[in-house]
Amino acid sequence: MNTKIDLLRKKQEEALLGGGKARIDSQHKKGKLTARERIHFLMDEGSFEEIGMFVTHRSHDFGLENEQYLGDGVVTGYGTVNGRLVYVFSQDFTVFGGSLSETHAEKICKIMDLAMQNGAPVIGLNDSGGARIQEGVVSLGGYADIFYRNTMASGVIPQLSAIMGPCAGGAVYSPAITDYILMVENTSYMFVTGPNVVKTVTHEEVSSEELGGASTHSTKSGVTHFSCANEIECINHIKQLLSYMPQNCEERAPSISYEPANEVREELNNIIPENANQPYDIREVINNVIDENTFLEVHKNFAENIVVGFARLAGKSIGIVANQPMFLAGVLDNNASTKAARFVRFCDCFNIPLLVFEDVPGFLPGTDQEWNAIITNGAKLLYAFCEATVPRITVITRKAYGGAYDVMNSKHIGADMNYAWPIAEIAVMGAKGAAEIIFKKEIAEATDKDAKWLEKEKQYSDMFANPYRAAERGFIDEVIEPSQTREKLIKAFKMLENKVKNNPKKKHGNIPL
Repeated sequence: MNTKIDLLRKKQEEALLGGGKARIDSQHKKGKLTARERIHFLMDEGSFEEIGMFVTHRSHDFGLENEQYLGDGVVTGYGTVNGRLVYVFSQDFTVFGGSLSETHAEKICKIMDLAMQNGAPVIGLNDSGGARIQEGVVSLGGYADIFYRNTMASGVIPQLSAIMGPCAGGAVYSPAITDYILMVENTSYMFVTGPNVVKTVTHEEVSSEELGGASTHSTKSGVTHFSCANEIECINHIKQLLSYMPQNCEERAPSISYEPANEVREELNNIIPENANQPYDIREVINNVIDENTFLEVHKNFAENIVVGFARLAGKSIGIVANQPMFLAGVLDNNASTKAARFVRFCDCFNIPLLVFEDVPGFLPGTDQEWNAIITNGAKLLYAFCEATVPRITVITRKAYGGAYDVMNSKHIGADMNYAWPIAEIAVMGAKGAAEIIFKKEIAEATDKDAKWLEKEKQYSDMFANPYRAAERGFIDEVIEPSQTREKLIKAFKMLENKVKNNPKKKHGNIPL
């Protein structure tokens, strides 16, 4: 028996070395952790249980039969993060550049199946050169097996993807289907076709970092939700993200203990400028309403005219969507609409209540927006809110104009509670534009056109640019002092915590993609 145990221990030691010490050293020189080191920092101490440590590839082409590594380039298993069960796969770049083979894919699929069956999140730590070319279509089939499972798991269990090295070609589509993508600055990149192919086809000279680095995807494309300075920061972001999510779609969003206190926030009475055209930072409103230091912003550097993220209110996890007057006056455009729609749908998938702060002057006009499908993209956000069955509350802090008023979780599309601050302006459009249309003839005939215009602008403003017309109709449930906002929201979400709403039976809706 001792001989057999010695053999087992020898194989375990071999597996732990991955591609060997020289390649591990090379990984470290690039500023990257190894696959096992990443798991060590992610999981609770001593909780990780590995599955498939001794798996090897089955290929006999191009001399691969002479090069075997235990684990075949990916470490898979399960354990806990902050005491909660998660499944994880971590690609090992020291073994064939982390390339995906038939058996590599089978290991990933096995833990994804277990995650679905047991209702726990899957975390992918991606660091791979792509499909293992020597295996041909078999490796491509392995990718498709993973894509299929990603799709089946979508909305059932949370799926997080950390890009910690290269992720190119077909490899990018698995992360793209998952809920959140995190990238590490300067050491990770994602693209369908690399710089060499781009140069050959389009004659563009571009580096990997410019084409698909963390900065590019967090600011230009919006592919990645978090850009992290290093791998440890990335892993800590994963842990923080998980803390706001339930284990699966059948569970409620997690909460932590909270001791009731004085919930009045006088600072909120002074945040909105007297001049309606002057910007302010909506994050100041958010941070004065939520539990202190609990806001985790998502997609922070993309579509900055809208702010989305997770927070806690009286200890309970919520999702926040807020127009940002500091950027483009908080208008809705193509990127802001798709960013918010995706976030709303995630929260609805996993029973996370939604809080909306609204200060929106409308949709951004212009040929660029129209030619890039603002109609379709704006409809995505509209559809996402209409479809959401979680508790939904809106607070109109200032402007709520036109179709954007409808889209931003209005009472008409199913919001449960709608509040407005006294300064709120709820109308089809701003007073200046409205006066120009309604009183066009009177202004044209007036001796002093400017004075007449100002008179009619004030007339319209007094009549419609306030929250009371909407409140009279019941479209606003209550006009509140800003300082009361936190108190009102805590009570309203408490009231709504047992909400049950079922959409009409269907296979699935046809969201305007």
